[in-house]
Amino acid sequence: MNNNAFDCAIIGGGLAGLTLAIQLADMGRAVVLFEKEKYPFNKVCGEYISMESHAFLQRLGIDLSGAPYITELKVSAPNGNSILRKLDMGGFGISRYTLDSQLAQLAIKKGVVLFENTKVNDVVREADSFTVKTTTQNYSAKIVCGAFGKRSSVEKSLGRAKPQHKGRKNYVAVKYHVKATLPANRIELHNFENGYCGISKVDGDKYCLCYLTDSENLAKSGNSIKAMEQNIVMKNPFLKKYFTESEFLYQEPLTISQVSFSKKSAIENGVIMLGDAAGTIAPLCGNGMSMAMHASFIAASLINNFINGTISREELYTLYEKQWNKNFAQRIKTGASLQQLFGKNYLTNISIGMLKVLPLLADKLISMTHGEVF
Repeated sequence: MNNNAFDCAIIGGGLAGLTLAIQLADMGRAVVLFEKEKYPFNKVCGEYISMESHAFLQRLGIDLSGAPYITELKVSAPNGNSILRKLDMGGFGISRYTLDSQLAQLAIKKGVVLFENTKVNDVVREADSFTVKTTTQNYSAKIVCGAFGKRSSVEKSLGRAKPQHKGRKNYVAVKYHVKATLPANRIELHNFENGYCGISKVDGDKYCLCYLTDSENLAKSGNSIKAMEQNIVMKNPFLKKYFTESEFLYQEPLTISQVSFSKKSAIENGVIMLGDAAGTIAPLCGNGMSMAMHASFIAASLINNFINGTISREELYTLYEKQWNKNFAQRIKTGASLQQLFGKNYLTNISIGMLKVLPLLADKLISMTHGEVF
């Protein structure tokens, strides 16, 4: 038997990749997963997860008893005008440091071959299989899935890396863990000029504070994050309070730059894409982490059916793409529309004022960013 041959190879060990690996292992499939970092590690993202994926994680074997339940949302405009609404479905908070490492341990326990500190350089499609080339060895697999992040070098080998469209904005994301004073059952979203910042409780005695802003804000602040926060972010009175009164748990923030939200495809050169690799999910789509895990739920059963021989390769690709679009295309579109609105001083100030007198419209927008339990 070839020890480098697998039913499925997964590139990227985030939520989509890890949950897919665990499900396929439970189905008796031989799975290899490549992660360029070493667990446990932090990731730049908000850490609010919709309740749509709560039962799914519990079925996999993750203990969420210590995760706070989030039931309300507060949104503010740059001028401090705000609205507070209940979240019908709600969500829970857990740090990626905790969740990803627990999933990685579970995957190994289930028999997944997990390579940490391993970079994938190329994926070569052959007649009935793929060759995955890493920095150390090559591996073969019947199916390859891409579950990498927003800026993976693998995209170039798949022919996806295209020049940035003129006029398309790039963003900078910045994340802290802090000790703050706000209700544990609330997620807050505060807008500032060309950006917005979320804060919510996670596991332990800490909150995730993460913001996204136009890269131009950083440039005009002399490429200083501290200067940008002082001169732009903290113009929102809520953010001034959190940045000046919270205890920051590490000196330097986690950052990622050159983030774009370009449209992508769910299948690329025969590789099945999940999460951000399938369609970069703007934060205002709501629940990108739940969408990534839901995609793994869809992909797992289809991949298993393909390996069983009950569907063909082309049927696998067609069915996955169809289900991906059905479940996520509208949510991504809604988020992209909201992204154009939030962070613009005048429009956001007007919109929050309007939503205060039309609360049912606010509830409708919230519901459009949440999906169904899976």
